[in-house]
Amino acid sequence: MSRRTISLILSLSLASAVTGCVGLDKYGPPVTNPVYVRANNPEEAWEKAVDVVHDYLFEIDRENKLGGVIETKYKTGASILEPWHPDSVGTRARVESTFQSIRRKVFIHFTPAPDGFLVGVEAIKELEDVPRAATSVGGATFLDNSALQRDLNPVVGQDTPSGWINLGRDQALEQVMLRSVNRRLRW
Repeated sequence: MSRRTISLILSLSLASAVTGCVGLDKYGPPVTNPVYVRANNPEEAWEKAVDVVHDYLFEIDRENKLGGVIETKYKTGASILEPWHPDSVGTRARVESTFQSIRRKVFIHFTPAPDGFLVGVEAIKELEDVPRAATSVGGATFLDNSALQRDLNPVVGQDTPSGWINLGRDQALEQVMLRSVNRRLRW
C-alpha cells in the first residue's frame, strides 16, 4: 500500500472515531418537524418513541400520554472522548461539548392526526454560565475571596441565576431523533 492510501485510511478512522462512528444514514435531507407517522396502535407508537429516547441515552423525567408529551432530564453533552453517547451530533458539537459545559433536554410531542400522529422533537441546548474562571496551578482550586451568599426567602423562588444560558434548539439532534422516530414507526 502506498503512503497516500495509508494516510487516507488513518484519516477516515480518526474521523469516524471523533464523530462517534455515526452512520451516513443519520445525515441526509432534512425531515419536517413535526413528522407525520402512521400508527394503528397509539400505545405501540408511544413505546417506540420512548425507545428512541433511550437509544440516545436520555433519562425520561416525565411522560404525559393525555397531553402527548415525553420530557427528558438534562443530559451533559458528549465530548470527543465519549463516542458511544449519540447526543452530540457532528464533530463541531462534540468539540464544543469537550471544551464547554453543554447540556441538552428533549421534548417529544404527539399530536393526533388522521390514521396516525404528528411527532415533533424539541431539543433544548444550554451552556453553563460560570461566574468567573478559576485559574491557578494545582489539583484543586478553591475561591475564598467571594462573600457568603444567603437566600433569606427560599419559598418565593430562586434569588440567584440558574447558571445556564439558553442556546436555543439543537437542530442537528432534532433531525437525527426525528429520523429515528420515523424509521421506528414506519409500518
